[in-house]
Amino acid sequence: MAGKFYTIMLLPSKTAKVKKIKLSKFVLTSMVCSCAVIMAALGFACYDYLNLKFERVELEGLKQENRCQKVHIQSFAQKIDSLKFHIARLNQFDKKLRIIANLEKPGGIDQPMGIGGAVDEDNRSHLIFNAKQDMLIKRMHSDLEQLKVESSLKERSLQELYEFLQDQKSLLASIPAIWPTRGWVTSGFGYRKSPFTGLREFHKGIDIGTRINTPIIAPAEGVVTYVGRKGGLGNLIVVNHGYGIVTRYAHLSKALKKIGQKVKRGEEIARVGNTGRSTGPHLHYEVRVGGVPVNPKNYLLN
Repeated sequence: MAGKFYTIMLLPSKTAKVKKIKLSKFVLTSMVCSCAVIMAALGFACYDYLNLKFERVELEGLKQENRCQKVHIQSFAQKIDSLKFHIARLNQFDKKLRIIANLEKPGGIDQPMGIGGAVDEDNRSHLIFNAKQDMLIKRMHSDLEQLKVESSLKERSLQELYEFLQDQKSLLASIPAIWPTRGWVTSGFGYRKSPFTGLREFHKGIDIGTRINTPIIAPAEGVVTYVGRKGGLGNLIVVNHGYGIVTRYAHLSKALKKIGQKVKRGEEIARVGNTGRSTGPHLHYEVRVGGVPVNPKNYLLN
């Protein structure tokens, strides 16, 4: 060091000439400070970059968790809606059984219960950190409480039905509760326009269109009381099920039972035909209670 200057000597190699750089104290101090500031700035930038990178990874994790929670909430809400739908169908089945059994409904069973669909798209977005998520969760809790009450009432109703039906086995075995053949209903019970005259007439049963010789089964236990031809009904078989219940099967191609034979539910008794006054192969099926024709669909459970 000489006075206010510093001399920096550079030795490139053994044979190269020594290089000297003379710097003032102010310049050297400025350079050192500048390097220190640059190093500090680089250190801070690296720290800030690493911190942002960590926060980004954490944010991606939260977003992934958000998406998973969103999927779970949607799935849970849809399961609740599905359960509500099935309980509503069970209510209808319970009501039909009670009509057939002539059993009064217990108090509170017919409380209305709303049926929801799938969660709408508006509610499916932004569930986390969004008021709509809270609304959906509150609705789900409300639905769960409602389902809890409904299932309790339904359990009580079905238990009552079970106890009643256990005492009514003979009667139930006599109720024509299943379809007598496979096909589609081409004409329902009640007033209709006659396919032959075009005039209004009362149809005493239902017509089930199907292929000729399709099996016809007994929808309940009973005894065959008539087998033969009867006017426009063509070949006819009649089964008495007791308790004033009688079923009639017309337009047959063939009867497989004789008068006096007992039949069981599900047992084949005849074949579909096109005899008598008929526009094509089908089964004309009647249910009569106390001699009065009633709608067969009121007794069908399947």
